[in-house]
Amino acid sequence: MTQALADFWAHAKGSIRDLLPIVLVIAVFQFLVLGQPLTGAVSLAMGGITIVVGLTLFVYGLELALFPIGEALAVALAKKGSVGWLLTFAFTLGFGTTVAEPALTAVAKEASLVAAAAGAIANSEEARMNYVLGLRLTVAFSVGIALVLGVLRIVLGWSLPLMIIGGYALVILMTATAPPEIVGIAYDSGGVTTSTVTVPLVAALGVGLASSLRDRNPMTDGFGLIAFASLTPMICVMAYGGIIKWI
Repeated sequence: MTQALADFWAHAKGSIRDLLPIVLVIAVFQFLVLGQPLTGAVSLAMGGITIVVGLTLFVYGLELALFPIGEALAVALAKKGSVGWLLTFAFTLGFGTTVAEPALTAVAKEASLVAAAAGAIANSEEARMNYVLGLRLTVAFSVGIALVLGVLRIVLGWSLPLMIIGGYALVILMTATAPPEIVGIAYDSGGVTTSTVTVPLVAALGVGLASSLRDRNPMTDGFGLIAFASLTPMICVMAYGGIIKWI
């Protein structure tokens, strides 16, 4: 119990240190640039405490459970010798973590409101919810595919730079032909997928898999999955936008 409290306090201090620059920037602009008094100090203080506690618990939980689970499952599946199960695990892991990603949900909801205001979709609750669901499932599917490609790269020894360069070349080509209103959302979708839930598990999967395979170095082969998780949503969302517009 004492060690657990010490670990929690260490993570809490790290959370405070990470959030302090944000607080300082807001304070400088609030008081020095805008010259406005601080309103709702009690609510802001309570919110800040809640953020620190929540972020601390989240990061501590990742290190305590999700990192070891992702790495252990990757090692166990590699030792089992079943590429099919390994690829299935990679796809479901990418799909599940992305669907649960809070940042993606927030971006999808904001995109639905903007799309409704612009007349791209009907301005109704059902239309907006369908838009959010379609965007989230498209991004989640693309991240699942990304992890499958990443696992195949580690297992078969494919070149990471060539795959990434080829992927971004495809993104550039699709940008020229995709509906303009979907391009920005596609780019942002690639960014929000690599957030708090997805990154730890994806990194653990890559490192665990590379550590368990002969002739694979975790430093050179274990990383790179997150790059695929950022790249494929841009491709799939632009394709999704093109299909929706055509329909």
